[in-house]
Amino acid sequence: METPSLSIFDPASPQAEAIRSLSMLVLAICAFIFFVVEGILLYAIVRFRRRAGSESSAATEPPQVYGSKPIEIAWTAAPALIVFVLVLVSARTLWEVDVDPPAPEVGDNALFVTVVGRQWWWEYRYTHYNGRERQFITANELHVPAGSKVYLALQSADVCHSFWVPRLAGKMDLIPGRTNHLLFQCAQPGLYLGQCAEYCGTQHAGMLLRVYVDPPETFAEWVDREEKPAVEVKSLGDEKKVFLAQSCVNCHRVRGTAAQGTYAPDLTHLMSRETLASGMFKNTDENLRQWVKDPQKLKPGCLMPAFGLSTLEQDQVVRYLLALR
Repeated sequence: METPSLSIFDPASPQAEAIRSLSMLVLAICAFIFFVVEGILLYAIVRFRRRAGSESSAATEPPQVYGSKPIEIAWTAAPALIVFVLVLVSARTLWEVDVDPPAPEVGDNALFVTVVGRQWWWEYRYTHYNGRERQFITANELHVPAGSKVYLALQSADVCHSFWVPRLAGKMDLIPGRTNHLLFQCAQPGLYLGQCAEYCGTQHAGMLLRVYVDPPETFAEWVDREEKPAVEVKSLGDEKKVFLAQSCVNCHRVRGTAAQGTYAPDLTHLMSRETLASGMFKNTDENLRQWVKDPQKLKPGCLMPAFGLSTLEQDQVVRYLLALR
């Protein structure tokens, strides 16, 4: 399977395109300055090199010039003009990508999501879509509708993090005690990858981002399913009791049950996600079993400990989690 691109030079949204255009302009200006400076340097090296049979360097030293008004004006005006141009285009790009979120309105098809960065995973609180209030929470995999504007409110629950999906938008930091905002709009359905771009501790490199841009109809179905509580499977009554008897419920939430923790990912529809551990592993039966048995083995330093469950308890907990779709 082809790995999705992580390049800023392959934009998939107007905001990412604006950033790419600015990057190309800055790159072109820097390249021009580089070749001019290096060209003058090479010319001086070749033109004024010492030749065989020439007199001593003291006798051939060129005349020393102290002060030249035209040259001083040139090397002051040229950088000032370059900086002025860069300030203008940077301000224009910021104006395009740094937009305060408007009030939700019916018919605008806009999506509003609060993103909370945690060590070392992402929490997504869906609040409004198409003007209608939505109240549900997911983790690690952000689903958005194709063609709609997506307004993210970025917060941190612990330390500084940074939300960065290169093909969709620029990097925006998540600062404790502060809410930053990010806007993007993507018309092309698909999976877009990103990464926490601010060092946040042991598992910083394992704090991955997965953004799924779904066709509007698919996204509407996904939202309706995610809003519902966990599906009751009567044949798993004993497995549910075992799960609820563990300390899992102190950190995790399963809507519709006594598990109402808020410290760790919401598990209500765990098996509708493609990955585990913030995108590090495929969400398979075997990986889930290994995660329940010893999370530290899969993701060293993560804040979920191994609880020392018996083999029977592990099997029962895993069977219950596999039913959360």
